[in-house]
Amino acid sequence: MADKTTHFGFTDIPESEKAGRVQGVFNSVASKYDVMNDVMSMGIHRIWKDAMMDWLAPRPGQRLLDVAGGTGDISFRFLKRAGYGHATVCDLTEPMLVEGRKRAEAEAMVDSLNWVVGDAMALPFEDNTFDVYTISFGIRNVTRPQEALNEAFRVLKPGGRLMVLEFSQIPNEMMQKAYDLYSFNVIPRMGQMIANDRDSYQYLVESIRNFPDQDTFLDMVKTAGFENAKYRNLSLGIAALHSGWKI
Repeated sequence: MADKTTHFGFTDIPESEKAGRVQGVFNSVASKYDVMNDVMSMGIHRIWKDAMMDWLAPRPGQRLLDVAGGTGDISFRFLKRAGYGHATVCDLTEPMLVEGRKRAEAEAMVDSLNWVVGDAMALPFEDNTFDVYTISFGIRNVTRPQEALNEAFRVLKPGGRLMVLEFSQIPNEMMQKAYDLYSFNVIPRMGQMIANDRDSYQYLVESIRNFPDQDTFLDMVKTAGFENAKYRNLSLGIAALHSGWKI
């Protein structure tokens, strides 16, 4: 049987190739990942991540699984807000985890953190393990996002919460066109200047445009089994937060 195809940016490729290509992108940008987020979001990703924590409202003693957790941004914020607890950072790309371990926050929180190489579609954790599952700017890079959501439901405890932060679509055609103009013309050039890597940034811009809009993704969250599922737009819909509960 022929391999199913999926998107890698605007290119159709066999599904079996996507994980390797995504790893290649993040191997390339790992050392510049935090700068990359500033470029992709014009620096606003920090405000979005704080908004994520505001809605999530971490509580003392909770266990977090942060998938595609990269350099640990979300886990550090979570542990600071919770006061005490435990966070597992899971990422497909080991160089990203290596960069995360180098950060000062990682040194200060070493007893509260685990770093695990793993695939969002086949998590190396038991059922009903975590209180909270987060994935920030990562699910659009997963070959089959629905499978990642299904896995999130599996590893969460009953009463556990899903929170997804991802670039999304502005529900205004003219504003979306203006943002696309910036994205496709400015971001790859900045990637070339900052990281000497235009192609990776070009892929990241294209991956945003291929990702489902807010309502379509909300349906996917519900399909995975989550209840009381909702979303909030950030910066007019440039990004969106999706929340759901395992009840």
